[in-house]
Amino acid sequence: MALPALADPFRSANPRNIDRTTEAAFIAMFAEGNYAQAAALLENASRNEPLAHALAASLAYLNRDWDTLRDRATQTRRSAERLMQSDPLRGNIYRAVGHFLEGGYAVSTQSTVAATPTVLRELQRAFSALGEAERIAPDDPELNLVKGYIELFLATNLPFSSPEQALEKLQNFAGPEYLAQRGIAIGYRDLEQFEPAMAAVDQALAETPDNPDLYYLKAQILVRQEKYRESLEFFQRALEKEDQLPQRHANQIAWEACRAESVVEGLRDGVSRQRCNPLLRRR
Repeated sequence: MALPALADPFRSANPRNIDRTTEAAFIAMFAEGNYAQAAALLENASRNEPLAHALAASLAYLNRDWDTLRDRATQTRRSAERLMQSDPLRGNIYRAVGHFLEGGYAVSTQSTVAATPTVLRELQRAFSALGEAERIAPDDPELNLVKGYIELFLATNLPFSSPEQALEKLQNFAGPEYLAQRGIAIGYRDLEQFEPAMAAVDQALAETPDNPDLYYLKAQILVRQEKYRESLEFFQRALEKEDQLPQRHANQIAWEACRAESVVEGLRDGVSRQRCNPLLRRR
């Protein structure tokens, strides 16, 4: 069977010219939750594709590899600038992502006071680039996915932010659907609106049933509802695939599972921490 001319994980119509290996890495990371496979694929991805650099930067962030985060953030922005002439929509999207990642590097490697001027500058540049992209194609699935997730991240980390705008973008315009629904589940989880959060994560699981991140997210929603015993099944399903996850990420899931199990067993908090905290240091 002949393959389509263009690879594009975001758009079912009017696809953009995205490197096939980058598309495969995106699917491995976000549809399958296989970070190890995504990292291997990114070794051979096009150096001219800003999405490839952005994915590599995200992996570096999860692994606390700050030098790689810095380098890949810069490469995201520079490759996006080169893309501006042929595809100004995606060029602006990834100019924004590059600036956002550069701000993330500052936050990760400096004190809050030292990082704040850089973060504010990079956020201003990121939203300026996103505004340029919106003027070109306000309903674009890739744009709305990226902007929705950036706004979700800010809502989680800044007390004066709210996820409502992000949820609207993800619900109405973002793609692919499984990743939009995952963001919607995160947003409603943080708003403590657990019924729509569970509906969204179940919809994402219906499309990508092998993704351990989604089982982890479902377990977290159940824990927020104090349904600790019910959450254990989904923590376990996530941990069945821990070999494909970054070590720190797998350790965090194992720790949260242990803490939930401790509640089920009626252990005191101090005893629970003594039992579970070593899981955070696994190598």
